[in-house]
Amino acid sequence: MNDNTGNAAVNKPWSWSVEDVLDRLSVSREKGLSENEVSERRKKFGKNALREARKKSIWQILLNQFKNLIIILLAVAAVLSFAFSENVEGFAIVAVILINGAIGFFTEIKAIRSMESLRKLGSVDAVVRRDGESQKIPAEEIVPGDIVVLEGGDIITADIRLIEASKLQADESALTGESVPVSKNREAANEEAHIAERTGMLFKGTAVTRGSGEGVVVATGMNTELGQISSLVEKAEDETTPLEKRLDSLGHKLIWVTLFLTAVIATLGILRGAEVFLMIETAIALAVAAIPEGLPIVATIALARGMMRMAKRNALINRLSSVETLGTTKIICTDKTGTLTENRMTVTEIRFPGKSIFIENNAFYLKRDGDKAEIDPDNSEELKSILKTAVLCNNASLKNKEANDDDNGNESGIGDPMELALLAAGAKVGFSREGLRDKMPERREEAFDSESKKMATYHQTDGNYFVAVKGAPEEILEVCSKIRTENDGGDELTDEIRDRWLKTNEEMAADGLRILAFASKQVDSLDEEPYRDLTFLGMVGLLDPAREDVAESIALCHKAGMRVIMVTGDQPLTAKNIAAAVGISNDEDKIEIVNGRDLKKYDEMSDSDKEQTASAQIFARVSPHQKLDIITLHQKRDAVVAMTGDGVNDAPALKKADIGIAMGLRGTQVAREAADMVLKDDAFSSIVAAVRQGRIIFNNIRKFVFYLLSCNVSEIIAVGAASTADAPLPILPLQILFLNLVTDVFPALALGVGEGDKDIMNYPPRGTGEPIITRGHWLLIGGYGIIIAGSVLASLYVAINKLGLEGHDAITVSFLTLAFAQLWHVFNMRSPDAGVFVNEITKNKYVWGALALCTVLLLLAVYVPGFSHVMKLNSPGAVGWSVVLGFSLIPLFIGQIMKLFKIDVH
Repeated sequence: MNDNTGNAAVNKPWSWSVEDVLDRLSVSREKGLSENEVSERRKKFGKNALREARKKSIWQILLNQFKNLIIILLAVAAVLSFAFSENVEGFAIVAVILINGAIGFFTEIKAIRSMESLRKLGSVDAVVRRDGESQKIPAEEIVPGDIVVLEGGDIITADIRLIEASKLQADESALTGESVPVSKNREAANEEAHIAERTGMLFKGTAVTRGSGEGVVVATGMNTELGQISSLVEKAEDETTPLEKRLDSLGHKLIWVTLFLTAVIATLGILRGAEVFLMIETAIALAVAAIPEGLPIVATIALARGMMRMAKRNALINRLSSVETLGTTKIICTDKTGTLTENRMTVTEIRFPGKSIFIENNAFYLKRDGDKAEIDPDNSEELKSILKTAVLCNNASLKNKEANDDDNGNESGIGDPMELALLAAGAKVGFSREGLRDKMPERREEAFDSESKKMATYHQTDGNYFVAVKGAPEEILEVCSKIRTENDGGDELTDEIRDRWLKTNEEMAADGLRILAFASKQVDSLDEEPYRDLTFLGMVGLLDPAREDVAESIALCHKAGMRVIMVTGDQPLTAKNIAAAVGISNDEDKIEIVNGRDLKKYDEMSDSDKEQTASAQIFARVSPHQKLDIITLHQKRDAVVAMTGDGVNDAPALKKADIGIAMGLRGTQVAREAADMVLKDDAFSSIVAAVRQGRIIFNNIRKFVFYLLSCNVSEIIAVGAASTADAPLPILPLQILFLNLVTDVFPALALGVGEGDKDIMNYPPRGTGEPIITRGHWLLIGGYGIIIAGSVLASLYVAINKLGLEGHDAITVSFLTLAFAQLWHVFNMRSPDAGVFVNEITKNKYVWGALALCTVLLLLAVYVPGFSHVMKLNSPGAVGWSVVLGFSLIPLFIGQIMKLFKIDVH
């Protein structure tokens, strides 16, 4: 914080001792604040939030609707109309400008507000101690004086004076520009110390990269260091996706092509003797009609609607551009625990020298030679020893003291599910974390390290310290020199005994259990190395069953042409057991596994190594940095890779992946910030649902672009052909503008927000470079344009030569034919594999709403006096309507025949 204290709770807190800071804030480290104190401080200091970036005002959005070439062209047409004394048409064009602006305004408002509501769905939490209990709260509810519990991967949400730090490091690059993590401690610094020198402080907006600790909040919101940096506070939030850029580019190209074509049409009309003003006005109207100016707006709405659907399926998108990338995903690299499994850990088996104990329905059973007998845990010192160590070497916190909270024996609380399961097992023999730590206070912690796969805590006893250690079995066995015996003695841990325990580890892992090993020792000093000369206590097996919905989701991935690869820090056999259960491979004997210790760096792989590694379905015992090589391997093979992660060390992999997916429940805040997508439920099925929605969004956008362009091309062809053939224009300028507002916008919007093709996951992923409109689509657009234009010109011919209609009466028939042909054309946007009558278009309620609205507007244009006069439309009569209906249905019938031959939009 600056010297200017304002509402700051403590001035220059880095220069005060921890005790002085706590005293000045009137807070107890052990108890934290009371709810009454929290309420009072929130009134004084306000919410812990920075000033929000300025939102687009309503007036800005409205003004933007009139800042484009389309409106300029319409304005020119209006000026020409008034210049030629065509005042009715002039006012009509002004009305068109206003209506067009209103439609753009309301659709953009909807898109912007949808995006704003999406941003509110993902919030950062913090663990604080209040009234003596740890609780997780939204970060904005933090107040000065709150005691905050910190772990590696946490985003710092306020300025904090450290009370305790165990190997704590923080990434302060957002404030200092220094990319190397800074080591932290509880020591005070000089009053004039620079931010980078305040080692006893953590600052809002930074992240804990390693270790653990506790601290007291000394500043919140705008009173933090981050709050003082206005350039960070006022940063822009706008983001333009590659998809929107491509649509914008497509629109600009169409503008110049259209201007050229309409200029040619106008010239041809004038040369054949048509009225100059009529042809200029027609050319301008055609240009306006042909350019799909609503593309970016409709695309934004489609993206926002799709993201809202993803949010309802527990997938929050951090970056709008990720929606497009999701549809091209070819490989999903997924973690095992909590994603493929339930993440509801339960201790089911405990093994120590000479014995195996199983836990069922809160009872302990000794198993020997296939028989089991219930035992009293109070009579087993070995059992109590290993569970005491498991409870002490633990950072989780139970919300209650009972071990049988629910039907599955799962415990509710704050912390890693595995550690909660260990606390629950300890509670079954009367051990609580709080009770043990009262008798054996913790004095030091060696935080869990993903590289060493170990954790240790030091607890004060009578004159010395008890060191409790847990970690991966192979790592713990490596640092043990003794093994506990029944009489609590310590025999030498020979290589032969170590090998037997490694085989025991494999046996338990083959049953699908996650294994932890435990060890301990007594030391005289806190400075002694924790991972040396330990006594091995035994192993604990935790059951985490596969999620019921995962097998179906993985089968859907295979059907959709996507590979699912398990990337886990767990053991190969445990991973293989789950992989077989969820169907990652149909043949369990052919599951290819790469162990992390055998995984070479990408630059060191030979071609055969790359081929073998790329074909593996499981990567086990993988460290976070090895994920980068796995991603690189598949990206170099032209695959779009999605990668899951939950730890702070996963952040680089999440950024490198095409789609980084963070876990919302067990993931660190650093991982969630680095990811493109956050799973609120950590479920694999949510990834698949998001991929499906990504495909649907792209297909919806492709459909409405195809629909708009084919309708617009039909108008150009119809008017161009009539001008060339010296025939009456089938549609007049104002009528073109009317259709542009009616039959273009509303059906296109309906297509953009549809729920999509139910069979969309039956197709392989599209290529990353595939344009929205391919060459094949352009041919189809031209074909549909010719068919619709042909129907319109044919109806005009019949109206003049068969029905004897003239002037506006004949044009009314061709106008209505064009209008309804374009409305029916929306049904040609269905998938060729879908039914004729039941498909994604007929089931889209917005399509039916758009058709109903457009039909009413067309009838009003024909039958409402004054309106019909301006539009130059007359009632066509029963015979005229039969011609309109007959010819307008022709493009629909031909389109459905084309579907039989798989000639399609997709």
